[in-house]
Amino acid sequence: MIRKAAFSLGFFSLLFPACALAADGEATGTQLQAAVDSVWVMLAAILVIFMQAGFALLEAGSTRMKNAGHVAGKTILTFGLCALAFWAAGFGFAFGGGGNPFIGLAGFFMDGSEEQAKTAFESLSFSDVPIAVKFLFQLAFAGVSLAIAWGGFAERGKLPVYFVFGILFTVIIYPIVAHWVWGGGWLAAIGMQDFAGSTVVHLQGATAALVATLLLKPRIGKYNKDGSPNMIPGHNQVLSVLGVMILWIGWFGFNSGSTMSAMGDGFFGYIALTTNLAAAAGGVAAFIVSWIVFGKGEIPGMLNGVLAALVAITASCAFVDPWAAVVIGALAGILTFFTAQWFEKAGVDDPVYAFSVHGIAGIWGTLSTGLFATPELAEKVGVGGPGLLYGGGFHQLGVQALGVAGAFLFVLVLSFVILGIMKITMGLRVTEEEEIIGLDLSEHGVYGYPEAMAGPEPAPRSERTVTV
Repeated sequence: MIRKAAFSLGFFSLLFPACALAADGEATGTQLQAAVDSVWVMLAAILVIFMQAGFALLEAGSTRMKNAGHVAGKTILTFGLCALAFWAAGFGFAFGGGGNPFIGLAGFFMDGSEEQAKTAFESLSFSDVPIAVKFLFQLAFAGVSLAIAWGGFAERGKLPVYFVFGILFTVIIYPIVAHWVWGGGWLAAIGMQDFAGSTVVHLQGATAALVATLLLKPRIGKYNKDGSPNMIPGHNQVLSVLGVMILWIGWFGFNSGSTMSAMGDGFFGYIALTTNLAAAAGGVAAFIVSWIVFGKGEIPGMLNGVLAALVAITASCAFVDPWAAVVIGALAGILTFFTAQWFEKAGVDDPVYAFSVHGIAGIWGTLSTGLFATPELAEKVGVGGPGLLYGGGFHQLGVQALGVAGAFLFVLVLSFVILGIMKITMGLRVTEEEEIIGLDLSEHGVYGYPEAMAGPEPAPRSERTVTV
């Protein structure tokens, strides 16, 4: 035991030499907490960024083989665009100071200095984690929201659209709602409970995806002349399953990392517990419902049930008891299953069911805290009050509903304006010929599965022409 303790102390001293060299015990404790919290938030940021790999696999597996390379590859492109845009302006608009309840007005081109952290980012001062780590964590969230939005463009969106809308979403749309809820804005002032972003991250991305889906119109062959839908199955369910497993694991960084602390009573572990229970309930519930409705257990429906449950528990993970997490997750999986069927029959071709999974579930998850938030956990987190079932009346539920409505309408209108202008000026959709041959070949000059795809060989690189 003595040897193990000595080894642990020496190893920790190598990791955090500032702690070992501190002059007094009080300073050591403060520095130790800052160091552990910083490592925890950095790890959480890495987990959330790695969720991009999950989205790439899920979306590639859920679309056709002729578009797989494009769907996966644009994940890297758009996250790179998001990182640059969020660093330059989005982070400042979301969390910068200025005393404005609508938008932040400081901290642009974040330089990582503690001086800037103190003067520009007061809304993040509750944690001693360095501002550079906080930036990476919040960037990961913005990247997830943008990845969700791209679901509405799948298999028919033009490549230049990713550049223009990706930057505008990251700078103009996402940061404003983030500021309302997390940056000291008007929804924060009235006590809206959205711990890790059912509304801020998921509903925003899903609403933009819905607008894109409506403006782009359905894919070729999706609907018959009488309006009845045809199934366009994804080319690889194994990739989709692996993508969902990566997302499930990454969600522990998403929700638990939002504590911004690993010290104290280990509250991040409790959040991981509620997150996992919800995901499990959502997947099982969606699978059983699909079995009842179709007579067969549907794997894509089960995967969407897991994701919907994770989306729903994202707002409430820190506010509800474990039994409530199971209820929230199960209802999210069931809601997503039926709304996905309804949207498809209504003529909305949402290739990866982005609005059902992230929008409907995001709304339900945000509202659920108004029902199930306990007085003890609301006090612990320090946001809002108890839900309806715990004697809080309709106040918190009303606050949650106002936040959902405000965010949804804001993103809906602004996305319609931006994408509508883009549709008129530069076009959103590839040509019919390009859509038929697939975006791998038409936008990138090579198939993601070149050996498996039939047809003529692509032209040599020197002979390719670029069309926009």
